[in-house]
Amino acid sequence: MMRIAALATVVGGASAFAPSQLVRRTAAASSLHSTLEREETAPTRVAPDAGWEPEWEGRTGLSPDEFMKSDMDSEDLSGMWECPLTRWDSEGIDVEKAQAEGAKQPHCPLEMKASDADNAMGAEYFSKNKEQIRADLLKYGAIWFRGFDLMKSVSGNREMHEALGLDPCLDPLHSSGLRKFASERDALYEEVNKPSLRQHYIGLHNESTAKRTAAYAAFVCFQRATEGGGRFLVADGAAILGELSPELAKKLYERKIRISVSNLDIPPSFPGPIKEGIKGLVDVAVAPKFDMDLEMIYEADGKPGRLQAVETAESPINRHPVTGMPVWFSNIHNHARKLRDRRPCGVPEVGMTEVFYADTMEPLSLEDCNEVKRASEKHITALSMEPGDVLLVDNYRALHGRDVFDGDRFHAVTWFTWDQEEAWRGDERRIVEKNAWNQAINGMMDWLPKDFESDQS
Repeated sequence: MMRIAALATVVGGASAFAPSQLVRRTAAASSLHSTLEREETAPTRVAPDAGWEPEWEGRTGLSPDEFMKSDMDSEDLSGMWECPLTRWDSEGIDVEKAQAEGAKQPHCPLEMKASDADNAMGAEYFSKNKEQIRADLLKYGAIWFRGFDLMKSVSGNREMHEALGLDPCLDPLHSSGLRKFASERDALYEEVNKPSLRQHYIGLHNESTAKRTAAYAAFVCFQRATEGGGRFLVADGAAILGELSPELAKKLYERKIRISVSNLDIPPSFPGPIKEGIKGLVDVAVAPKFDMDLEMIYEADGKPGRLQAVETAESPINRHPVTGMPVWFSNIHNHARKLRDRRPCGVPEVGMTEVFYADTMEPLSLEDCNEVKRASEKHITALSMEPGDVLLVDNYRALHGRDVFDGDRFHAVTWFTWDQEEAWRGDERRIVEKNAWNQAINGMMDWLPKDFESDQS
């Protein structure tokens, strides 16, 4: 059961760019197909689009032995804060007005490129510019620190975020066991670098569940993909909201959504009492491990015998906790099955997700999914992150993802709680002694095969 649970929750978490400075990307068709439908009707998988693609600069980094070194004289952060509860404030939003405001926002991310003088300052650059950086993060939603030597190592990356006064916290899904530390004492998680998921496109999402959401994140590149690809994706939730068709924005806001995070296929021939017994066992013994509010529902997507773990209803539009601006705060682009089945996807069937209209529990239509795709991908900047680059993200404002890659790649991330709002942060700390589940599941994840093929469409 533990291995099933592990598989079942694989999820696929200076000046602003001007369009004239960047290369727009066009989609390319792939020969991969879903295997449920007959070959002639299966959707063709197409690499998703992006609005902007900065050029690579060819900067080099340190060797793994060098960049993984931690400063052993620094405080051990393994007892970091728990990820804070999600700040929901979605009632009474004037969607039309919110869209007009979102369409006026500056391009995300803001690029801050290091000069020789900036690099000479080391961590002092961030402490001296702390107030401006924090203000810019609220304004733009994300900041790309580009060409900084300090963050080429684990220890230097930590110096950076400590200079900014950020407080690390656990990943929202830490308790699931699916989040592996790169350096536990530095509160640094490994990003999705696993060989088995190289060819899996991670769609736009906030690092969030209906229950828990990190306030900020710092994504760092120590090693870019050795054989190509692996661009880091970021887009402004305000801009996406402004881009969506008014009809769909209002429709989804009024109907809300629910997200299924896993599938467990039970033989349809099993008697009802046995199926209910399995449902009860999963609900009691497994679901609580994931610190999510889940409902176990049979056949929500129409497949006989399928047991799905479904989150509670949530609004895809939410007010930013600090600024009060309504933004697109939704993982539809990453989790909608109709989008996953039409792009490179390396998640096994047990971990495939789906998005439903909350009022009817019908999966989102292809038309609605495609409009979310269009609006989201128009505002994606596919970053060419190289060693030392950090993307600082306001997790309630900007969404992130990752393109497919070849070879080896090492990116990492630290999540942060509310450092200026103690009531929002809460007083929960991680209990390190209860980490056995996380370690066991991560060990099992390494058993996964390198390639998966979807059998749904």
